[in-house]
Amino acid sequence: MKTLTISDETYAKIKDQIEEEKETKLEIKTFGGSVLFSSTKTTIKEAVEEAVSGGAYLGGANLEDADLGGADLGGADLGGAYLEDANLGGADLGGADLGGAYLGGANLGGANLGGADLGGADLGGADLGGAKFYGKGGTTKIKKNQVNDFLKALGIIVE
Repeated sequence: MKTLTISDETYAKIKDQIEEEKETKLEIKTFGGSVLFSSTKTTIKEAVEEAVSGGAYLGGANLEDADLGGADLGGADLGGAYLEDANLGGADLGGADLGGAYLGGANLGGANLGGADLGGADLGGADLGGAKFYGKGGTTKIKKNQVNDFLKALGIIVE
């Protein structure tokens, strides 16, 4: 075994490079690839919660297949977000802006949607079983042309 002697300055540079590599960033991007938020958290759920708690704009975020089950996303700005097949089961989305979001195939079972804006959201194939829509004054919003998709997502078929 041989010993290599390096200066303190060289050691510090090597150490900094190693620590930089350890601090990988998880990025929340739009469908077009623009970065909306960067985080050193290890899961997308933690990164999204961090972004929401800091008031970050996540409109248009690509969160396809994201596991956000049980996440605290109250008041989140997710307008126009792409959440196809995302797991939002049990998540707190109270007062969140989901206007124009694509929620096709998303699991929203047991989620709190009280006061959420779902206007223009695509709920086709979404699971809303057990979701909570009550809030102050019934403020959850959907458009009239969404009623059938909304009812279907609740498991109700209108004949």
